[in-house]
Amino acid sequence: MPIRPIWLCRSCGAPWPCGPARLSLIDEFRNEPSGLSVHLAGALFEAIKDLYNLNFPPGPDMVALFMRFVGWATRAKP
Repeated sequence: MPIRPIWLCRSCGAPWPCGPARLSLIDEFRNEPSGLSVHLAGALFEAIKDLYNLNFPPGPDMVALFMRFVGWATRAKP
């Protein structure tokens, strides 16, 4: 799980989901890939709220956040 509200990995300090977190999520949702997308979309929603409050204005880069949270999962192979 990430450190909130900055959304960094608790283990390595990289932006969450980092590489190890992504692998863990793929493993956790290996039998339910649509569940992974739902989980990540929920995390994206929460991250947008947190990061917008930290960076107002201009707020976070929405395209970059989408790719960071959800975009990678559409290309992931379980």
